[in-house]
Amino acid sequence: MKRKNIIGIVAAAAVIVLAVVLISRYLTKHTPMLIQGTVECTTYKASSKVPGRIDCMKVTQGQHVEQGQLLYTLSTPELDAKLQQAEAVKTAASALDAAAVAGARIQQIEAALSMWEKAQAGLELARKTYERVKNLYDQGVVPAQKLDEASANYNAMKATAQAAKAQYDMAKDGARKEDKAAAAAKVQQAEGAVNEVESYISDAMVYSPVTGEVSTIIAETGELVGSGYPVVAILDTSDMWVTFNIKETLLPAIKIGTRMCGYIPALDYTVEFEVTYISVQADFATWAATRTQGGFDIRTFAVKAKPVGGIMNLRPGMSVLVDWDQFNE
Repeated sequence: MKRKNIIGIVAAAAVIVLAVVLISRYLTKHTPMLIQGTVECTTYKASSKVPGRIDCMKVTQGQHVEQGQLLYTLSTPELDAKLQQAEAVKTAASALDAAAVAGARIQQIEAALSMWEKAQAGLELARKTYERVKNLYDQGVVPAQKLDEASANYNAMKATAQAAKAQYDMAKDGARKEDKAAAAAKVQQAEGAVNEVESYISDAMVYSPVTGEVSTIIAETGELVGSGYPVVAILDTSDMWVTFNIKETLLPAIKIGTRMCGYIPALDYTVEFEVTYISVQADFATWAATRTQGGFDIRTFAVKAKPVGGIMNLRPGMSVLVDWDQFNE
């Protein structure tokens, strides 16, 4: 009976010792601190400066596109009408400029020359008439009234001849340099208007700004889109990084240039990353104090790290796990 009691006591003691050992191992067991990040990449949103209706969508979601590849075109009949107006104004301005440069027509110049010659003939007749009347006046044949009339007619013909000569010179010289400069400026203004409209029309054809993959198509063929409205989103898969949200208490362990090894569950292998960016300002609180005294909120900072080498099949949105204890080794 005593022997059975002893065996029972020993068994109970063994169970107690085993339980203590297991509990102590569980309590002292080290659990690695894993920091989870998300793969991100640069996103470009293709849009147009002009509003219009999508005439033709040239790409599909998930399609690989090259830089400069046509994505979609817009139908802009209003711009086509404005281009016709601008070209008409340019044509009119060019015609006026050509007329200013060419000067008066030959017929106008000949007409002005004829008027000047006629005025010269009249002036010569008035001069001779004045001289005759003056001689007769000096002889006492005619009264002073006749001499005054001949003198006035002679002076009037002088003025007429001078005016005709000025008209002929003006017709021969053409437009003034100020008028020519104004006409040339109007041509430049019209050309600028045409170039502006043509620029808007060319922007109705939207091309890919980068080589990548089409992630989202927001509007389809036939839909009306406004100026600057993002229609196609393109992911630049050549520029990817991992973003970690790290508590401020862990920041002293890292700096720009720090390298870390991250495990990618989707690809089932580990890749080396290098820290390229640490946010200068906290984003949000990941742990809030529940006590009013002696506690404080722990805030989070964004940290970006780029893979040291190329990674095949890495996609935006994949998770990356980093063992934070590697910084304390």
